[in-house]
Amino acid sequence: MNDRRFRLWGIPALALVIALFNGPYRGPGAGARFALSAGVALYITAAFWLGCRALWAWLLRRLPRVEQTGRRLWALAGLSVAFAGAATVLLALPLHWWRPQWFSLHPADLLRQARFNLIPTAVVQTLYEAVYFFQQWEQNVRRADQLARASAQARLDALQGQLDPHFLFNNLNTLAALIEPGNAPAQAFVEQLADVYRYVLLAQGRPTVPLAEELAFVETYLALHKARFRDNLLVEWHIAPGALARHVAPLSVQLLVENALKHNVASREHPLRLRLGAPDTLDFLAVENTLRPRPAGPAPGTGKGLANVRQRYALLGAAQPVAAGAADGRFTVRLPLLDA
Repeated sequence: MNDRRFRLWGIPALALVIALFNGPYRGPGAGARFALSAGVALYITAAFWLGCRALWAWLLRRLPRVEQTGRRLWALAGLSVAFAGAATVLLALPLHWWRPQWFSLHPADLLRQARFNLIPTAVVQTLYEAVYFFQQWEQNVRRADQLARASAQARLDALQGQLDPHFLFNNLNTLAALIEPGNAPAQAFVEQLADVYRYVLLAQGRPTVPLAEELAFVETYLALHKARFRDNLLVEWHIAPGALARHVAPLSVQLLVENALKHNVASREHPLRLRLGAPDTLDFLAVENTLRPRPAGPAPGTGKGLANVRQRYALLGAAQPVAAGAADGRFTVRLPLLDA
């Protein structure tokens, strides 16, 4: 938090309020007494403000998450009381050495001063916590807006150049009813294609979906391509059971599979091998494919799809970024698994 201007204005203003509170200042020498009181107030206020700021920042680094706010506030309250007591004694020592008749080190006087010092302590801690809360709220609003735009762009990219999904989905069901009952492969193909569009429709507007749902969709999506590629497309699944309850961004796994199919050779001599794996650590899902770019055909990828996935996971607050890279003739993307 950049609070330089906040401190430059806040410390003198709070010191002035405390100095005025210690009034009234009347009679001969009132100006000098006010100046002295203001100087002492500035000395104490600056020390308490900077100390409280350091204490708040220290706690924020250790308990930064929203669900830790309650723990942070309770810890802040307890440590602030301890800080106010310790700082009161330490700040009183040089004042007592300077003017022992004005600044007593008697325990009762120190206790009274510590209680009073809790006021600026509470004011400073409340200000910082309020500013931090507002900044977090503002960031969450922007993040939600960006996530909505990124999700909308992902749906547009997935459906670009295609018919309206509602129209196509309804007509696929009609086509399935018209196919001869004995033509089981055609019936299964159309039903699988309808399932793909059903998932696209259901996923709209959802920031995340369970991994189990996304993988079921990807399995259906791959079954459609297997009808064309046959043994030229080989798929391996290594998914730990516990990972299925974690969440991913909808259509993100399908986009990675689609990129592998679009930009790599899949032939009898060089079959395309896909491997989807989620280890027992449950931290990520890896989508891996053999890297053999097509010499001709579709234009080279622009990277927009992967960039969109990266952006969506960043906006979803993933603990780790989406990682991608090529090594040993394979291209691998790691999607972080999210909590619901």
